[in-house]
Amino acid sequence: MPITLDITFAERLAEIALGHVGREYPNQISHGLDGPQDAQVPSQLHPIFYGSYDWHSCVHGYWTLARLLRLCPGMVHAEAIRRLFDTMLTDDKVAGECAYFDRPSARGYQRPYGWGWLLKLATELHGHENARWSAALSPLTKRIVQRFNDFLPIATYPVRVGTHFNTAFALRLAADYAETVGDTRLLDLLQNTALRWYGTDRQCTAWGEPSGDDFLSSTLIEAECMRRLMPAGDFAGWFDGFLPDLCESEPAVLFSPARISDRSDGKIAHLDGLNISRAWCWRSLSAALPADDRRRDILMRAAEAHLDAGLGHVAGDYMGEHWLASYVMLALTETPA
Repeated sequence: MPITLDITFAERLAEIALGHVGREYPNQISHGLDGPQDAQVPSQLHPIFYGSYDWHSCVHGYWTLARLLRLCPGMVHAEAIRRLFDTMLTDDKVAGECAYFDRPSARGYQRPYGWGWLLKLATELHGHENARWSAALSPLTKRIVQRFNDFLPIATYPVRVGTHFNTAFALRLAADYAETVGDTRLLDLLQNTALRWYGTDRQCTAWGEPSGDDFLSSTLIEAECMRRLMPAGDFAGWFDGFLPDLCESEPAVLFSPARISDRSDGKIAHLDGLNISRAWCWRSLSAALPADDRRRDILMRAAEAHLDAGLGHVAGDYMGEHWLASYVMLALTETPA
């Protein structure tokens, strides 16, 4: 049976996320200083997203909570999530986050991973139960949209690594926002950029996967990005050419869950995320295939194997606990119908 999100697991994920989005330390700051006045602690720099070890993990921790609240509005932790959002997603706190992005040294801050996740959060809050949350976040959302509009036309090449700098992942998340709010300018830019970067890719061998700190498969997230941004008819031909040997479970490396030797090491712990994010991609790509395509079962078996390898490690050591729940939510709730 495919693994799904039940209320018991939803409650556990909510408990995990609530336990870290407001936890300031330990903290890893990626922070450029324009002067001595910028030597501040995380909560001074970021009035909302100061927890979860780093800014981007805090953003997608909020997304996890927003997604859980939408799917399970009556769960035990629902009121705690509502209180958190009422307290933190306010005009003045968002203004503080905007001020950080307006700093001269912040042009590339959180590019592209944090950008993608901020728009994913904005997507989830759009049309949520309390319109004030989305409205409050809007000034920061607009800044990130403008970052994409400014950056993508000058980005000659994609970044294909399996970490935060991967451009396909950011395009994939931003596409949900553009479509949800009807931003046709951004959606056109995302589609054109994806085709420019990846449209001629063929015969992928997944060489170099996995690297020692990957939490994304550069191969599978590219395919998932193209599935999201290409018309279905065009994607089918592209996918056949990009991964032509899936019926033989090749490239074999994509079908083998990564092994994690030390979950207290933040980089090695990324590999739990690789297993879970691969499961998301495998599930999503399988669902995009025709019902009678024998690759569907092959891809779904790969997805379940990767989920089995990763789900038991969502909590335990903070190096994984501060972010893995978000990837579980992608894998279990973000597969297309």
